[in-house]
Amino acid sequence: MYGAQSSRSRKQSFVLWRELIPAYLAPAIMAGIGGIITADKVLQIRALTTIGGSSLLIAFCMGLWLRTRRPHNQWFVRAPRLFVTLAFALGGALFGLLAAWGITTLLPNSPYLWLGQIGFDLPISSAIACTTMSWRWRGTLSK
Repeated sequence: MYGAQSSRSRKQSFVLWRELIPAYLAPAIMAGIGGIITADKVLQIRALTTIGGSSLLIAFCMGLWLRTRRPHNQWFVRAPRLFVTLAFALGGALFGLLAAWGITTLLPNSPYLWLGQIGFDLPISSAIACTTMSWRWRGTLSK
């Protein structure tokens, strides 16, 4: 038919709100399942708050940066998709580790139970968010 394209040949555009859904749900569901299996109520709560929430926040910031920047000659446009995803995942994990260190340094004797696990939650969820966003963003670019 004239003008008909298969759904595979059409590239999806990068729509930020649509990309934030898997960035929140992936770590929240993974941690929630772990909390259900181990019957850990604190992990179930952390799955929806610090794990999913921090992933959503990092994905939102990264998505805004990628969407507004529109780089043309940057290394992450020319590099292979897998390499770009791994580089952003490592950068996200390091950023999460730095953020967790900063939060625990600023609030050393906090009564909040979730703050004791933030050193684990933030780097993991930041890495997942950066992986999700960079993989999906890089897939929308044309060669």
